[in-house]
Amino acid sequence: MTQVLRHLPKTTKDPNLLVGTETSDDAGVYKISGEIALIQTVDFFTPIVDDPYTFGQIAAANALSDVYAMGGEPKTALNLVGFPIKQLDESILLDILQGSAIKVEEAGAVVVGGHSIDDQEPKFGLSVTGIVHPERFHRNVGAKEGDVLVLTKPIGVGIQTTALKNGKLNADRLNKVTDVMTTLNADAARLLKGVDVHAVTDVTGFGLLGHACEMAKGSGVSFIIDAGSIPVLEGTRVLAELKQVPGGTKKNHAWLKNDVAYADDIDEVMQWILCDAVTSGGLLVSLPRRAAETYVKAMKAAGSGDTAIIGEVVKAGPHTLTVKN
Repeated sequence: MTQVLRHLPKTTKDPNLLVGTETSDDAGVYKISGEIALIQTVDFFTPIVDDPYTFGQIAAANALSDVYAMGGEPKTALNLVGFPIKQLDESILLDILQGSAIKVEEAGAVVVGGHSIDDQEPKFGLSVTGIVHPERFHRNVGAKEGDVLVLTKPIGVGIQTTALKNGKLNADRLNKVTDVMTTLNADAARLLKGVDVHAVTDVTGFGLLGHACEMAKGSGVSFIIDAGSIPVLEGTRVLAELKQVPGGTKKNHAWLKNDVAYADDIDEVMQWILCDAVTSGGLLVSLPRRAAETYVKAMKAAGSGDTAIIGEVVKAGPHTLTVKN
């Protein structure tokens, strides 16, 4: 998609457009006044779990996450629906919408409408609008040499949901991965307020290393990633060894081959896990070490026990990312 989008004409410069498409940020930011800027984002996808109510929750949490990554507060949401109305019962769609609505309400936002089409395969998501002070939003660029990197949720979601589709995920692990995907990044964003944050993004389809690579390149630095410190969902490695690896994860791995230097003891299975395509993942944050240590403690106190420092920011080198054990 990047190869297509790069041929589009640049957006006409508007002094109120604070964040556009230049650095692959998580959302756009448009200044309305000296106190308020709008954050706008949209995301939708096909079901990744069997339960429609849970799917609605996941889709909503995933879409809302972009607003949190920018440091904003979600305010309104529009439903985006593709549904095979002649093949599936309407109650399934109702469950999806209800699951989504409960998450939007939890975020303190409201659903104000939406649009639907008759489609061959179910698809659902949200267009979300949030607000932020025009001088206090986050971007996915700005990481500084000497910073450390914090991740707030475990990875391995894509591998585990692929195993679910193939009947290889047990109930306990399904409950855990569902909990990860349905948990809002509200606390993660709230606890960053007032912290000396240099760059933030949420970890989704490009995987941990894909989003880290975007952040490092956009910031003109390199990252050293400590694989042993990264929170990973239990059982992910076993499932990856059983070839439960989604196509998107393998594409991420191939896409990053010239940007990542893996230590000799980082085998291909671990490389897949680090590149795993995530749905509704956590925040990846670049900030000074002392601030990071305080933030991790605050996150753990708030119930996010997986939050961890996973790497450091160094001067730009021959590789954008270096992964060690």
